[in-house]
Amino acid sequence: MKVIVITQPGGPEVLQLKDYPSPTPGSEEVLIEVKAAGINRADIFQRQGNYPPPPGISADVPGLEVAGIIVQCGEGVTQWKAGDKVCALLAGGGYAEQVVVKEGQCLPVPKGFGFIEAAALPETIFTVWSNVFQRGNLKAGESLLVHGGASGIGVTAIQLAHAFGAKVFVTVGSEEKGKACIDLGAYKYVNYKSWDFEIALAAEGIDVILDMIGGDYLNKNINILKPEGRIVYINSTGGNLAQLNIHKMMYKRITITGSTLRGREYEYKKALTASVYEHAWPLLEAGKYNPCIYKTFSFTEAADAHRLMEGSEHVGKIVLVR
Repeated sequence: MKVIVITQPGGPEVLQLKDYPSPTPGSEEVLIEVKAAGINRADIFQRQGNYPPPPGISADVPGLEVAGIIVQCGEGVTQWKAGDKVCALLAGGGYAEQVVVKEGQCLPVPKGFGFIEAAALPETIFTVWSNVFQRGNLKAGESLLVHGGASGIGVTAIQLAHAFGAKVFVTVGSEEKGKACIDLGAYKYVNYKSWDFEIALAAEGIDVILDMIGGDYLNKNINILKPEGRIVYINSTGGNLAQLNIHKMMYKRITITGSTLRGREYEYKKALTASVYEHAWPLLEAGKYNPCIYKTFSFTEAADAHRLMEGSEHVGKIVLVR
């Protein structure tokens, strides 16, 4: 089969099309013929050599989410059969003609969605559900601030939080991105290039903050949180280290948490998949969610797709299509 391989750590040009042996599904695994694969920021970091995959997962082939058709089921598979159309969360290897994945990490392609739209779902929806709704415990009537509102994670968080009755604020890098977030259900945006979000949101009072920046955002976040507020970290592109005002955290009873998903155990991912299917999938199938496909590329254009993502001008998802 054909796969997109990271030939060495570096820029987009290190992504090359290669021949690899076709995989065989093991116990509780399905073999998927990939029709489309979503691109995520983690793929960029892996290509640069800064985000090694979990043990047992090849570092050569990026890709954390796919959509396609099941062509073979391994021993013990009970949920799926050959011919089923699914999307799946992976720990790596998605830039390929075929992938194997545990059956519990697959979901049916939502009604009304094609493979392109479905491939843009797993990584962002799973991440948002586990962090905003489970760890952050966001409730209807509360307020959510999303740093990076125009990213794939951001547009997902906006729509899900809005659908469940929360008031959503976002930070963005341009007025165009801010207006796009408003169209998706955000209440207010702050262009961080021209306005300090701490000042802009000081009077609002935020219940939950989804932060992928880290660094010196920490104390700014604490300052605008309500008592009992929650900060949930899913990345730290602005730096891993920050000084914490412990007294202020204690006084406001702030919870600071965070998580990564890629290396979590299968039983956790299986339970998360079931929760997403129960709570989020009905919204998708009711037409209340826009997968926000910014642009598609063929698998042979993976390097161009990475260049586009690194430019950070896009709103929503970038997808590779076979």
